[in-house]
Amino acid sequence: MKALILDIPRKDWDGTKGLIFTDVNSPELNESKHREDASKVIIKPRYTGFCGSDKSIWFRHAFKDLIFDSIESSEQSYRICGHELLGEIVSVGSYAQSYYGYKAGDIVSTESHIFCGRCHQCKIGDAHVCSDHKIIGISTDGCFAEFVKLPARELWKTDTDLIRPEVAAIQEPLGNAVHACSRVDLRGKTLAIFGCGTIGLLSILVARSMGAAVIIGIDPNPKNLKLAEALGIDISIQASASGDDRKPYDPDLEIIQTIKDKCYGEGVDVAMEMAGSNQALNTAIASTRAGGNIILFGLSAGDYTLTSFQDIIMYGKSLHSVVGRQVFQTWYILSNLLKSKSHHLQDKIFEIILNKGEGTIIPFHSFERNTFEKSIQKYPKIIFKY
Repeated sequence: MKALILDIPRKDWDGTKGLIFTDVNSPELNESKHREDASKVIIKPRYTGFCGSDKSIWFRHAFKDLIFDSIESSEQSYRICGHELLGEIVSVGSYAQSYYGYKAGDIVSTESHIFCGRCHQCKIGDAHVCSDHKIIGISTDGCFAEFVKLPARELWKTDTDLIRPEVAAIQEPLGNAVHACSRVDLRGKTLAIFGCGTIGLLSILVARSMGAAVIIGIDPNPKNLKLAEALGIDISIQASASGDDRKPYDPDLEIIQTIKDKCYGEGVDVAMEMAGSNQALNTAIASTRAGGNIILFGLSAGDYTLTSFQDIIMYGKSLHSVVGRQVFQTWYILSNLLKSKSHHLQDKIFEIILNKGEGTIIPFHSFERNTFEKSIQKYPKIIFKY
């Protein structure tokens, strides 16, 4: 089958970029040889989403050790990437059929974190932070392929009569936004979103549907801010690069003052740091009122410096880290939001974030490396159509 893979030695990571479109062996269910196949299914993708994580792999910014450690432990030479999926089940293991009720022809999406079900976190309902989880397309083979084998317990049935398939393919990243916006009560609150990339843009829509009264978007990229404005933010602020007299982690005093001026002189009720920037983190904390909440979703490797740390304590500010989606509580919420006609989430995602499919929906079998690289740098979200 055709697949989009990372196929390089560990030593070549830093000097390369991109993925390879090539032929690999198709997955199969063989319960006599692999007992665990009884609880798995084979899926034929219809649409898959190219994630920020995939972009990090493409440009070699993240996940090096996770990928190569898992490849070496499985005695495999490559990794099929991709974890955002809408597809059709074509083959079902015996347990997946009898216990989960799946059958050939079912349309499903998938949770991307394969949880163990045995660790302390899994047993108390925190499977999204499982101690022994794998990530589809990173530490196990993913969905950028003609077929993918996945555990049945990870799947999410999707009705494409109610959710358009191009949007259904990105339920997983939409779930990140839903999880972030569910951490605190947003009803009637002022909210600042630092970083209007894909998840930040989705968070604007989710936050509004959850009752946020005023939404401020902050981003250095004017294209991102233009999209944020089209999605309905109330105030947009373009961040500037750190000046010569500022350290890389110093908060932006101008942004802080602008936000306070718009929010009773005190700051927002809730700030979301979605960029993975040390400066944005400190600016977000300083832009939040006393007793407010800061949601941390942006991810970056290395050490961070917190400025004015005592102010976090003395002003009673709460920091909440968010990873993945709560399984499957988040999925129920995002499904309800997508099906609701009052918020028009599907229309806004397709028309604005996906640009009505123009330049953002690419035939999988027509993959061309150089053209594709330009696309992932131009648009916030790219979808493969199979």
